[in-house]
Amino acid sequence: MADFELARQTVIAAEPSRILALIDDLHQWQQWSPWEDLDPDLERVYSGADRGPGARYDWKGNRKAGQGAMEITASTADRVELRLEFEKPWKATNQAIFELRPVDGGTEVTWRMTGQRTRMMTMLGKLMDKLIGKDFEKGLARLKAAAES
Repeated sequence: MADFELARQTVIAAEPSRILALIDDLHQWQQWSPWEDLDPDLERVYSGADRGPGARYDWKGNRKAGQGAMEITASTADRVELRLEFEKPWKATNQAIFELRPVDGGTEVTWRMTGQRTRMMTMLGKLMDKLIGKDFEKGLARLKAAAES
């Protein structure tokens, strides 16, 4: 299995602290996560810290939403790291990183995911990058709308 990395970025007209508050608190993901509308009956369980390292979110949903968990493993003023554990529709463990960098006009936000390419991802090849990339783009657009409102 080969390593993979997927990243998308956007500029948000907001201070890094405003954006960080939407990423670092997993309860806020309902406002902007691209996967929140895949299942109207999605089961969510929050545990651990309220925000930052130790904050955990488990989900279980329909075939589109799947099942898994994520936990914030590190958080600073300009970076949030998460461990993602997918159970369904296939098993995988990945890392997600959000990087915030002040730029003219606001904050550049990069959303990156890294991990080992599973057998399913290898079979789907570049299609997987396009599909997940579209989800990241949708999520960043929603994050932008939430942070700029």
